[in-house]
Amino acid sequence: MTAEVRPTQSQGPKPGAGGPAGLPVELNGINVIAEEERKGRPRDLFWPWCAANIAVLGISYGSFFLGFGVSFWQATFAGVLGTVVSFLLVGFVSLAGKRGSAPTMILSRAPFGVRGNALPAAISYVLLVGWETVLCALATLATATVFDRLGWGSGNLTKVVAFLVVALIVVLAGVLGFDAIMRLQGIITIATAVLTVGYLALTADHVSWAAVSSVPNGSVEALIGTLIFAMTGFGLGWVNSGADYARYLPRGASSRGVVGWTTFGASVAPVVLVVYGLLLAASDEQLRSAIAADPIGALTALVPTWYLVPFALVAILGLIGGAVLDIYSSGLALLTLGLRVPRWVAASIDGVLMILGTIYVVWIANSFIGPFQGFLITLGVPIAGWCGVFLADLALRRQAYAEADLYRPEGRYGSIGAAAVGLVVAGTAVGWGLVTNSLASWLSWQGYLLSAAGLGGRTGDWAYANLGVAMSFAIGFLGYLLLGRRRVRDQERTG
Repeated sequence: MTAEVRPTQSQGPKPGAGGPAGLPVELNGINVIAEEERKGRPRDLFWPWCAANIAVLGISYGSFFLGFGVSFWQATFAGVLGTVVSFLLVGFVSLAGKRGSAPTMILSRAPFGVRGNALPAAISYVLLVGWETVLCALATLATATVFDRLGWGSGNLTKVVAFLVVALIVVLAGVLGFDAIMRLQGIITIATAVLTVGYLALTADHVSWAAVSSVPNGSVEALIGTLIFAMTGFGLGWVNSGADYARYLPRGASSRGVVGWTTFGASVAPVVLVVYGLLLAASDEQLRSAIAADPIGALTALVPTWYLVPFALVAILGLIGGAVLDIYSSGLALLTLGLRVPRWVAASIDGVLMILGTIYVVWIANSFIGPFQGFLITLGVPIAGWCGVFLADLALRRQAYAEADLYRPEGRYGSIGAAAVGLVVAGTAVGWGLVTNSLASWLSWQGYLLSAAGLGGRTGDWAYANLGVAMSFAIGFLGYLLLGRRRVRDQERTG
């Protein structure tokens, strides 16, 4: 499959053909899914999205949120609202997949142009590979911690073994493709849900309501910062791949069902886990400090030794569920950028990058939370701008996508959509000027507009409110509603 394959050509899965060692590899790449291959119902979207977000990492987010200096109730409000709203955005992007039956970054060519779309596709690719790396690194660290507590070995050898097992599962699922991922995610959802309930039951006695209720309220700026960080850490990390898993649905599938099942499936587990994580973190300051270094492994200190193996399974499965979706979508994004290889080869390339990134995070970086927060906020700004443009374009569009023109620079979508590209660039420039990352020294250049905007500079009350993410989205969405209306109208008149 190449980047310029005819969009209506059927490239359906043919077991044993076109993949490594005769495996039943998905042969569809960035082409439009043929009518005879479309299948399923909107509720099928519950499984991949729930599996990708049921990881116990959600519990650690409770500690991350309290780090903004807010109370339990403030963090609960910000965490729940940020999670649900951000995944609602993923639901709307998924709707485009049902309408166009193509990957997210191919549909993004409608507002950005076939060649202009290289900018958001590149940002999307880096974000997805980054998330693969984060999740693989966390699974490695968590497994090593569990093995150490069990007395089965510690140090680099344990980490290497855990790392190789996790990486193999993630890369293999990414190579096999859509059908294998959908089956795997159903298994992960059920198994992880059962084991997570066990974790909650065994650790409930660590919650101290007196300690939780004594955490003082934070400022409005801190509350806003927590809300935006929640959106960035959850749904905004997935908006650029929403259509990838709805593109196989029949065009007549319920639009409301697509949005609803995606939003519900993706947010139901994080909401529960975040609230419980807030209860644990507010009850134990030592736990909060440990989570900053090893977000998953630190949670093992609360469970009895006999539950460590089930805990390792729940931790690893949940993280694998997210990494699998990331590597699949990153492979599609790489093809969108023009790499002329089969989809499974692109996924393999991403797997190599994930492995290299994990080695850095696990064996070289001094801490986890600094690079992680810097990564989320820095890439969250441009992807928020892209999301704003994409959703505005979707809202303006009244007709189906012209499939063939999504692959031809001379078609109705053109080579470069100047308005869309300009809005993302402008939103990113403004957004980076309104965010800071004190835990990542290499990002100290950010926040350059905080003083000029009268927000107290890099050390003021608004420095950690992450306003830049929201501003970038607003510039993209409102700007394209204004500037893109004529472009969409002209595109839909062309035929």
